[in-house]
Amino acid sequence: MKSFIYYSLIISFTLISASLQAQQNFNEITLEDIYKNKVFTEKTVSGLKSMNDGEHFTIIENDNQIAKYSYKTGNLVSIILNSFSKDITFSDYEFSNDESKIIIPTNTEYVYRRSYKADYYIYDMATKALDKLSENGPQMFAALSPDNSKVSFVRDNNIFIKDLMLKTETQITFDGKFNSIINGGTDWVYEEEFYFTRAFFWSTDGNQIAYYKFDESNVPVFNMTKYNSELYPENYAFKYPKAGEPNSVVSIHVYDLKSGNTKTMDIGTETDQYIARIKWTAINKLAIIRENRLQNKIEILLSNTLDGTHINIYEENNKYYIERINDSYMTLTDDGNYFIINSEKDGWNHFYLYDINGKFINQITQGNWDVTKFIGLDSKNKVIYYQAAEESPLQKDTYSIQLDGTKKKKISTQKGTNRTVFSNGFKYYINYYSNANTPTVITLHNSKGKLIRTLEDNKKLKETVKVYNYTSVEFLTINTPSSNWDLNAYMIKPSDFDPNKKYPLLMFLYGGPGSQEVTDSWSREWYWFQLLAQKGYIIACVDNRGTGARGEEFKKMTYGQLGKYETIDQIEAAQYLSDLPYIDENRTGIWGWSYGGFMSTLCLFKGANVFEMAIAVAPVTSWRYYDSIYTELYMGLPNDNTEGYDDNSPLNHADKLKGKFLLVHGTADDNVHFQNSIELSEKLVQANKQFDEQFYMDKDHGVRGGNTSLHLYTKMTNFILENL
Repeated sequence: MKSFIYYSLIISFTLISASLQAQQNFNEITLEDIYKNKVFTEKTVSGLKSMNDGEHFTIIENDNQIAKYSYKTGNLVSIILNSFSKDITFSDYEFSNDESKIIIPTNTEYVYRRSYKADYYIYDMATKALDKLSENGPQMFAALSPDNSKVSFVRDNNIFIKDLMLKTETQITFDGKFNSIINGGTDWVYEEEFYFTRAFFWSTDGNQIAYYKFDESNVPVFNMTKYNSELYPENYAFKYPKAGEPNSVVSIHVYDLKSGNTKTMDIGTETDQYIARIKWTAINKLAIIRENRLQNKIEILLSNTLDGTHINIYEENNKYYIERINDSYMTLTDDGNYFIINSEKDGWNHFYLYDINGKFINQITQGNWDVTKFIGLDSKNKVIYYQAAEESPLQKDTYSIQLDGTKKKKISTQKGTNRTVFSNGFKYYINYYSNANTPTVITLHNSKGKLIRTLEDNKKLKETVKVYNYTSVEFLTINTPSSNWDLNAYMIKPSDFDPNKKYPLLMFLYGGPGSQEVTDSWSREWYWFQLLAQKGYIIACVDNRGTGARGEEFKKMTYGQLGKYETIDQIEAAQYLSDLPYIDENRTGIWGWSYGGFMSTLCLFKGANVFEMAIAVAPVTSWRYYDSIYTELYMGLPNDNTEGYDDNSPLNHADKLKGKFLLVHGTADDNVHFQNSIELSEKLVQANKQFDEQFYMDKDHGVRGGNTSLHLYTKMTNFILENL
C-alpha cells in the first residue's frame, strides 16, 4: 500500500507541472509589444459631442468622418461629413450654435502643449461645401460668431474677423509681436497652468469680442537649442517667467463690431496679478476673475463694457492658496441671475451658489469628501451634475443634486472610476468606466441609468491581457511613523508570486500637489509594470501627503516646502515595504517623471540607506527654475521663502548619492527645462558621484516621437535589470 506522502508528492508534482504548463501558454510581454506594435492600446470614442436636440451625438471616425448617432437606439443615423474628397484628416471640430456649420482644424502644428496653428475649414451643412477659412497663412483658435456669419481667429498675435458672406478679413488688433504682445491668445505660463489657449470670446449677441492682451515685453527670455540635425542648430527663444521673475502684464479689452471701437476694462491699478478667466453673462456684462500673484485671494469683477467700469461681486481669501481656476468656475445659470463657484473654504472642495450681485444663497454640496469635477448644469431643472470621491479617494462616482443642496443622487453604479458626459438636456449620458483590473468600458444610458448600448468594451484588450497573464493590482494602506494618515498604495506582484521568496521592489510615484496615482482605474503604466513583474519585480506606488481627493488639510500641508513631507513619506513607505517578508530589503528602487522625477531624485539622495537605485525623467531639480504660476502657488515667492526653495532642492543634496542613478531629459523640453538636468549633472560631477544619463535630441517634456519611447523604456528596463 502506497503511503500518503507518496500520493501527496504525486499531487504536488502534478500541480507544479500544470502551473508550469499554464505559464508556458502565456505570452511574455515585450517592449516592442507596448511601444512599437501597440498591442495594449485602449480603444476609445473620439470627438464626442452632443447635438442641440439632445437626441443625437456625433463622433470622429477614421480621422476624416463625423458620424451622427442616436442616443435612444445607439445606432448610426448618418455620416455628416466625409472629407475623402478634400483628402484631409482632423482630430477636432466644433458646431455653430444652430449646427448649420462646422469648423474643422487640419494640418495642425503644435506650438506648445495645447496651442497649435492650423488650416481651418468651414463645412456648410446645407450646401455640403467644405471651404478653407483663409488663404493668408495658418490660423489659431478659430471661433464662429453666435449668428454663424463670422469667424474670429488669431494670426501672428493679432485678432482677425472673417465675414463668411462677404469673404473678407478684418484685422482688429495691430500691435501683436512675437515675444512682445499677444492679442487673443495666452502666453506660455497661462496656457500651461490656467489650461486655456483661446483668449477672446464673442458676446452673447455677437456684437462684441472681449479679449486678453498679454504684454510680455519684460518677461525674461529662455533660450533653447533646437538641433534639427542641422549644421548650425537653431536657437529658439521664448518668454518664460520663472518663480519670482516678471510676468506678462495682462489687460482686458472689448471690441465693438458695429462702431469698430475698442474699450479697455478697468481691472485695477495692480499689474502684477492674474486674470484667470473672463466670461460673458446673459445680459452682455463681462465677468472678470482676478487673482493676486500669491494666488491666495480671488475676486470676481462684473464689468460694464460700455464704459469699462466694474463692481466687485465676490471675494475669497485662503491662508495657503486657492486652487487654480478652470472653465467651470463661475458657471452661470441660463437666465444669468445666479452663478456657481467651487471652493475649499470648509476644508473640502464643494460647490456654492450666489446671485449675480454676489449675494450668498447656499452651499450646494457638503461633507468630508472632495468634489473632483464639474460635469454640467441643468438650469431648467436646477440640477448640477458632478464627479466626486465621496466613498473613497480611490473611487470616482457621478452624482446629481439640486441647486438648493437637496435630492442628491448617485448616478454611476460600478465601483471604480466613472467619467460621465451628458447630452444636451440631460436626457442621456455616456459613461467611461474602468477599474484597476478592467480597461475602459464606454456605455450609453438614459437619464434613469438604463443601459442602451455599449459603445466600446475593449474586449480585444481584455483578451490580450489574459493571454499575457496580467496579474491583479492590489490596494493597501501604509501608516508611516511621521504621518498621522493612512497613505493609499497599490502593488503589482509577479504572476508566479511565492510568499516564501524574496523579490526586488521598484516604486513608482508622482506625488505633486493635488495629484493622484493610486486610484481604482485602468492605467497605461500597467503595461510596463506588468512586463517588469514578469521579470520578477514587485511594483508599488504610494500617494504621499500633498496628493488629492483627501481634503485641504492633507493636500496643502506641503505648502511652502515642496519635497519635504512627500520625501519623508516615500522613504518611510519604502522602509515599511522592505520589511515585508517577501521583499529583498537590499534591492529597492524608485522612479518618476516630472514632479515624480524631482521626487525620485530627492528620495535617492535623502534616503541613501533605503534606496539602491532611482530613475528620474525630466525632473525639476530646483523650484527656482520652474514657472511662476505653478511654483508660487505652492511655494510663495523665492525672496520670501529662501529655505523652502533651497532645503529640498536635489541640487543641494547631490553629494549624498550612494546608489545607482539614471537621469533622463529631452533637450527641447519647454516645460521643465533641460537646464534642470544639466545643473544636476554638474553638481554630481563636482561631488565626484558616478551616474548614468540619457538625453533625447529635440524632444519635449513627453520624451516621445518616432522610436523614442521604445528606446527610453529599453534604457530604463536594462538599467533596472542591471542595478536592481
